[in-house]
Amino acid sequence: MPTIRKEIMVAASPEQVWAAVSDVGAVHYRLVPGYTENTLINGHERTLILPNGGQVREFIISIDHKERRMAYAVKEGRMPLLHHHATFQVFSHGDNGAKLVWITDFLPEHLAPEIEAHVHRGAEVMRATIEAAAHGAAQ
Repeated sequence: MPTIRKEIMVAASPEQVWAAVSDVGAVHYRLVPGYTENTLINGHERTLILPNGGQVREFIISIDHKERRMAYAVKEGRMPLLHHHATFQVFSHGDNGAKLVWITDFLPEHLAPEIEAHVHRGAEVMRATIEAAAHGAAQ
């Protein structure tokens, strides 16, 4: 099973990064605005509404505030996934920064280039969004 691991260095405190990641109902606002237009929560199920009218249904598996770790799985979306499981975990990095580690396991293998591209671009948007919010809050 392929695994994609992305480490994102964020110029924000671990607390600020975790606050954004753990706010699972605000993905469209706190993590990837523009990639996601809205987020709907129904129990442990999260539905991401995409700009093109598409949807991605996910299951929130775990939100561990002590470890600053969130796990989720894509249940239904535009890609023909047989399996998907991903985690975000936030660590301290340097004096005032954080490292956000995003690990994604999935099948089938042939989707790796497309998923890797989504992770890379999503990571850039997350970093910029979190840093903008953190720096705006600091002023």
